[in-house]
Amino acid sequence: MSTGAMLLGFAYLRLSNEEARGGESSSITNQRNIIRDYCAQNGIRLVREFVDDGWSGTSFDRPEFRRMLRDIEAGRVNMVITKDLSRLGRDYIMTGHYMERYFPEHRVRYISLLDGIDTGVDSSANEITPFRAIMNDMYAKDISKKISSVKRDKQRKGLF
Repeated sequence: MSTGAMLLGFAYLRLSNEEARGGESSSITNQRNIIRDYCAQNGIRLVREFVDDGWSGTSFDRPEFRRMLRDIEAGRVNMVITKDLSRLGRDYIMTGHYMERYFPEHRVRYISLLDGIDTGVDSSANEITPFRAIMNDMYAKDISKKISSVKRDKQRKGLF
């Protein structure tokens, strides 16, 4: 832990509709606990949480994500922490845009805890980030195909 100024963290938590089960999901609670533990262990004061519970990562048009961007542009956010990269998003082009362009242009440090990504330090984990983003995108597309297939099968059988 640095002996300098207190670091300020902003958590972003997300869970898709397909994963949600009503009320705040246990996944959101789990994400929150992981991020809070990390902040406590690393001298980071968690200032705010942005929570999109029930929103797909394949689109970045999510209410709390948009609110976070407004706060970034207003200079109120300088560090975003997620449990893993897929919580930020599952569209690899847009995820890359935020990580490689938007966050650096706005002097925002991004940390993905389970992936070991921290744009504030030089790390080989940061170098393989584009590949992780591609895998997250492919996962989302695969799940979407499977869900569509199940729905078509149910319709064919007269089940709704």
